[in-house]
Amino acid sequence: MDNNQARRPDGTTIHYTATGPADGSVLTLVHGWGCDRADFDNIIRHLPEDLRVLAVDLAEHGDSRSTRDTWTMEEFARDVAAVLAAESVDSTVVAGHSLGGAVAVEVARLLPDTVTQVIAIDALHYLGLFPAQSENDVEALVRPFREDFAGAMRGMVESGSPEGTDPSLVDAYTKKMSAVRQPAGLHALEGLVRWDMDAALREVAQPVVVFAVRSIITQEAIDRYGERIRIELVDLGSHHFHVESPAETAQLLAGVVSGDHG
Repeated sequence: MDNNQARRPDGTTIHYTATGPADGSVLTLVHGWGCDRADFDNIIRHLPEDLRVLAVDLAEHGDSRSTRDTWTMEEFARDVAAVLAAESVDSTVVAGHSLGGAVAVEVARLLPDTVTQVIAIDALHYLGLFPAQSENDVEALVRPFREDFAGAMRGMVESGSPEGTDPSLVDAYTKKMSAVRQPAGLHALEGLVRWDMDAALREVAQPVVVFAVRSIITQEAIDRYGERIRIELVDLGSHHFHVESPAETAQLLAGVVSGDHG
């Protein structure tokens, strides 16, 4: 596993890992809010050896650093695009977890001739996060994080943890995500809830598949997006099922890359 970096403006250095042969089909992995590329380490071990896998730390997550002021999904997509340029990638599937799913859609919009398909790992279907919210709704969601970041983070993690989730996992995710560097962490959340997913999807021609936790997704979300997005329901754990079930998640991802899905 090679550790690499791509440089961008505004003091931005994006770190990423690259595994697999240089001439293999490319899968690009994007973590969620408050997380990092290490979430994918165990998944990568279960992916086909002939697959080229790029796992990216978005700005101010993991090892990546930035002094910029813009924390939109579009700007995060440029972080990923910088990695693809550094690796001379001309074709890739982009998979993103949670906020990373939004970033993956934006990478597809930014690079329509490079991104062949988008995979959202329990992303895009949360109606209180992804479709653009009103300013009142944005303020209502963000205010608790300004006032008590760790407490609000625990509430968010718990909301993505179905009944029966190991409490130690909830504690671990809360601790990890609460440590996201500030002010970028809070600004990234604001950027997500202000993101206009519907507008982005109208401009993205590539197929989008969502692997959604069955016990979390709502029928309303399926009704709203089921014709635009291929939604496949999974029973592999919590919102962070890719961490909890890496072998099974690797199988899902490999199926998309090989054309078995959609």
